[in-house]
Amino acid sequence: MAAVWSPETRFSIWFEIEALAMEAMAELGTIPKDAAIAYREKGAFSVARIDEIEREVRHDVIAFLTNVAEHVGPEARFAHQGMTSSDVLDTCLAVQLARASDLLIAGCERVMAALKTRALEHKDTACIGRSHGVHAEPTTFGLKLAGHYAEFARNLDRLKAARAEIATCAISGAVGTFAQIDPRVEAYVAKELDLTVEPVSTQVIPRDRHAAFFSTLGVVASGVERLATEIRHLQRTEVLEAEEYFEPGQKGSSAMPHKRNPVLTENLCGLARLVRSAAIPALENVALWHERDISHSSVERGIGPDATIHLDFALQRLAGVVEKLIVYPENMARNLALLGGLHNSQRVLLALTQHGVSREDSYLLVQRHAMKVWQSPPPRAADALYSRLKMDPVITSVLDEAALAACFEDAHHFARVDAIFARVFG
Repeated sequence: MAAVWSPETRFSIWFEIEALAMEAMAELGTIPKDAAIAYREKGAFSVARIDEIEREVRHDVIAFLTNVAEHVGPEARFAHQGMTSSDVLDTCLAVQLARASDLLIAGCERVMAALKTRALEHKDTACIGRSHGVHAEPTTFGLKLAGHYAEFARNLDRLKAARAEIATCAISGAVGTFAQIDPRVEAYVAKELDLTVEPVSTQVIPRDRHAAFFSTLGVVASGVERLATEIRHLQRTEVLEAEEYFEPGQKGSSAMPHKRNPVLTENLCGLARLVRSAAIPALENVALWHERDISHSSVERGIGPDATIHLDFALQRLAGVVEKLIVYPENMARNLALLGGLHNSQRVLLALTQHGVSREDSYLLVQRHAMKVWQSPPPRAADALYSRLKMDPVITSVLDEAALAACFEDAHHFARVDAIFARVFG
């Protein structure tokens, strides 16, 4: 990803744009064919020399054209005919962002592959689901991961759509009217670079495309953070249902030899903030003055490499975390039993309503016993709630022993996991 943004790559793309434009002009008879051939064959550049020239002329594209002309000779006078700097800069940025997208798509696919493997591995690994961070009802660890897989599948679609929207070419000249250049030149350059043509470029490619692109990166980064945050919570000492792999020889703290910290996922949460920080400047770039100004340029020189490099790194790191994640099913079982069966309170509530008790009365009946179990000091018996309910004559007058016991069969919670997996993975 870093190579996509190197000066060598940027100037190589600039050269290709200029060379392709000259080839198209030569075919149209606008410039001599020998000039296009000479430019392609003799053309070369030096990053150091371009920088040297730019320090004098204060214009990067002019510095580049001047340096290439030093190698090409007199035929270089036909380069950049009817073009403006934005034709080169914006088309180059489109190529760079398309290449960056390909790497991000590959990273997203690696995350998805890791999530699918681990989700199938733990499809039936029971654990407690939490809402507001508090025990709710059972789920499976595989189902947790399947949910993240589905999100990254959507993110993959978003990245592909963002790539398609950003891969746009503009070779339309000053203020975008094609007054000095034939639109067929733009069409040829676009085809050769695997880009689409910008319908109305106004001299620059409209920045709503870039705003959508960087906003998409922010959404993907948020997906990274959501999974990283889940792993961080699961690694808490009091929970310890899953844990980042701890390398042999790794040390967690300069002071405390016992520490095993979720440093990778904490790092991912920080990286997500950096990627999202590119979205607002990209959105603010949309409103440029009239046909063009360059207030967007300084922003994109920063957020282009920063956001894509950070997200590329984050996706690869996240994939590695998932691939090597240590999972503790025995701790999941322990936490599932922690509240003495309270996770089945809704089943009792529904059973009472199905046997004629109003929902309000059913709720109060179950909640009264649930709060007693909640407030009892641990360790609680695994059947604490069931034991209380079966001693309540009001409840037993409605539910016989078999009906009440059936409310505490955890298998009920997992009956449709296969159906959900089929929806996610096919």
